[in-house]
Amino acid sequence: MKNNLFVIFGATGNLTYKKLLPALYRLMDQNLISSATKIICIGRKNFTTKSYIEDALTQVKEEINWSVFKKSLFYYQMDIESMPDYIALKTFIENNCQMYTDNSIFYLATAPGLFPIIARGISEGNLVSKEDLKGRVVFEKPFGEDLDSAKKYNQMVRDYFDENQIYRIDHYLGKEMIQNILVVRFSNKIFEDIWNNKGIKSVTILAKETGGVMNRGGYYDGSGALKDMVQNHLMQMLSLIAMEPPEDFDTDDIRQRKVQVIQKLKANFNAENLLVGQYKGYKKEKGVDPDSKTETFVFLKAEIDTERWKGVPFYILTGKQLDEKKSEIIIEFLENSHSHKKWPKDSIQSNRLIIRVDPEDGITFQINTKIPGLSSDVKPVVLDYCHGCQAIGNLPEAYEKLLLDIVLGDTTLFPRWDEIEHSWQFIDQVKAYLGDTTPIEYTNFEELRKKVIK
Repeated sequence: MKNNLFVIFGATGNLTYKKLLPALYRLMDQNLISSATKIICIGRKNFTTKSYIEDALTQVKEEINWSVFKKSLFYYQMDIESMPDYIALKTFIENNCQMYTDNSIFYLATAPGLFPIIARGISEGNLVSKEDLKGRVVFEKPFGEDLDSAKKYNQMVRDYFDENQIYRIDHYLGKEMIQNILVVRFSNKIFEDIWNNKGIKSVTILAKETGGVMNRGGYYDGSGALKDMVQNHLMQMLSLIAMEPPEDFDTDDIRQRKVQVIQKLKANFNAENLLVGQYKGYKKEKGVDPDSKTETFVFLKAEIDTERWKGVPFYILTGKQLDEKKSEIIIEFLENSHSHKKWPKDSIQSNRLIIRVDPEDGITFQINTKIPGLSSDVKPVVLDYCHGCQAIGNLPEAYEKLLLDIVLGDTTLFPRWDEIEHSWQFIDQVKAYLGDTTPIEYTNFEELRKKVIK
């Protein structure tokens, strides 16, 4: 088993405390990565390794055996904008972790505006050089704030590293049921001939949250639901649902098929196909501009201009302060053309396949069946599969899967640059249409439902 070195920039942030440290501990505890793995946690705060671990104890909620895990941790204070500090970091690594560098993984858990600065420091400090496949650099989403900034960041990053050294992470792709989309689509014969406009009536992709922006007001107000959710998470779900069957299921083929979907994504923007909202009280959240026009809710109808999907609407819906926490994909199939000859039209409901992503992952398939008894009446019934119920022990968290793939050098679940580029192109088109539009104010999802469902 290879020895690994993780260097985390932004190590005093929520992402590191809530996700990265627990995921790395679980991978080590399950012997999926070497127990000799070393983790250098980088920040500007005046911590020692001991005081950093003491702070982490108050921040990390998951169960961790700190007496074991702390042996893997170092805290390193530095100014990430100072190039000499990267030279000093290299010396620190050579003195403390040189034997743990079969893989050197540099994780940027920072705001995207810092990506070029840190990438330059990693390169000029000779921490990772081009063509060194043992050196990997991980960029947390979002990659950019719009198309122009994303292009700028990408060009800077590509000046320093090769594409196969770059991992642009979207944690949704590490979720169990997102990975299961390809299995459901391509390992079940019943869907092969109807996964197109001849069999599918519509596709709905939604991610609903009950909470507000909480302590992310400053960040969220510069982003909004379109950039925070649609550009990455929901676009990834859409591309996996709609991609053409890959020829050999290797990494490059799957990524290429996903890009082709986003390239063909179209939207006829009007008041019926696009709605943005802002929950009441958002402007009073900490860090939010009192005159903010940032959207906390988006409903969008789009189409994919391919032979397979021509005429099939794809509905995208996401927002905060809604009625429930739920992330799922709803595939609604066309009605049977002969059913009305035997049964009343309103007694037959469309077949629906629901892929539940969060919080309870699983699959629901709705079919029609006869009611027990002497009548011939029909009712819909649901076939339900609970994915988590089948697991032995706890299901791996999304970051566990993605961090393990980084160690293994598997880039399948990491978006390629052209995929990000085309997704930003689409989002910029939406933003351009909206212009200076003021989002409608809402207090509950029912108000939005009436506007979305005609």
